[in-house]
Amino acid sequence: MNRVWLIMLVMGAYTSLYADQGGLEAGRIISPVICQADPTQSYALYIPLSQKKGGVLPVVYFFDPHGDGSLPVKRYKLLADKYGFILVGSNNSKNGNDWATTGNIWAKLAEDTRRRLTIDGNRVYVCGFSGGAKVAGYVAIQHPGVRGVIAGGAGLPDGVSAGDFPFSFTALAGEGDMNLTDLVAFSSELDKTRTRHRIIVFDGKHEWAPLAVMDRAFAGWQLEAMRDGVFPRDQAFINKTAGEDKNRVGAAIRADQLVRAEQGCRVAVSFLDGLTKEADWFKQKAATLSSDPKFRQQEQAREALFAREQNMKADYMQHFQQGDMRYWQQTIKDLDAKAAVAGPERGMYHRLLAYLSLAFYSISNQQMTAGRNDVARHFVELYKMADPTNSEAWYFSAVLDIREGHVPVAETDLVKAVGVGFRDKDRMRRQPEFQQSFPPAAFSRIESKMRLSSP
Repeated sequence: MNRVWLIMLVMGAYTSLYADQGGLEAGRIISPVICQADPTQSYALYIPLSQKKGGVLPVVYFFDPHGDGSLPVKRYKLLADKYGFILVGSNNSKNGNDWATTGNIWAKLAEDTRRRLTIDGNRVYVCGFSGGAKVAGYVAIQHPGVRGVIAGGAGLPDGVSAGDFPFSFTALAGEGDMNLTDLVAFSSELDKTRTRHRIIVFDGKHEWAPLAVMDRAFAGWQLEAMRDGVFPRDQAFINKTAGEDKNRVGAAIRADQLVRAEQGCRVAVSFLDGLTKEADWFKQKAATLSSDPKFRQQEQAREALFAREQNMKADYMQHFQQGDMRYWQQTIKDLDAKAAVAGPERGMYHRLLAYLSLAFYSISNQQMTAGRNDVARHFVELYKMADPTNSEAWYFSAVLDIREGHVPVAETDLVKAVGVGFRDKDRMRRQPEFQQSFPPAAFSRIESKMRLSSP
């Protein structure tokens, strides 16, 4: 296949134009890019402005749980320019796919991007959030050559134990993420292996990590590449990273958050060990912190909080089979109130709300699939109560509205879903209930709302 590389000078920055299937231009998000070998598959693409003629670049493949490849590419394109990474977001990988389907999606995605782009085979990375994190882990385990995994809000696929992996593993989780306790436990298991790993906890919930947090994770990949000799050593960047991590540790100590300070030291060591003597400073600081009685006190309090959280989840499990709406209304009301109060327990209450959201989603989905609409409605209403900004709750409600004969209400609920982030036009148009009840004008009205509320 002939490739033509044109270098254009635009406003003082070099922009690459790939003359393949119409051209892939650097410096702007291109979506969808249709896979040549399988037109049913596509992805979002961002080529950094740092692309130079004849050069090869590292690549990050993103997996969103809802198959929205553009979402992470848009969110992190500034990091692509900062670090010189190509960003690729799959539009086909989503929750609900089996592993065979996932493997086929990856094969077509990897083949198409290798054909079109000049990718550095020594620097292939994967990143996912929630169910997409498990996909990223699956790809890394099944396909040698992936150098690093960033897993946001979830770990490796179910049943995979910690081991000596050939890739580095970076876990990202908000304090309010229902999977935080599992990720902390998995990180502890990785401590017993030779796998390079770290866990970065941020102030947030179950969500794609904020830009600054992902920046830190990307920096870790850059430093690993320097240590492995596959990217030129940049002493200024190394020193800058060490200085920023010292500031983070110092801020945590001043806030009397010794557990967070010790964790910050461990992350810094994973970044800097083998690159600078500053790594020894973080090792010594971590040892000093861990020997402080106040640190042990805070660590024990955190462990007790995690244990209490598990007990509360077990109690909720006993109530899922019961139809006591008043119990759940009061429980959710109490959790909402406590999650709004600053303090060490705030994150736990956010995690419990997120846990209930996921549980109500799963039960609602099962009941709707089985056609048990009355039971499904009970749990969908709880789902909306526990997580009113989750688009899936309102989408489920709209489907049930149609089944219950309330077509105008269904359109109202879909508009609410759009208002909190629903964007999957194809899914909406394929939904049997909507096909049977919505005229074309209704689809057009809802889709127009999607355009108005797009970020």
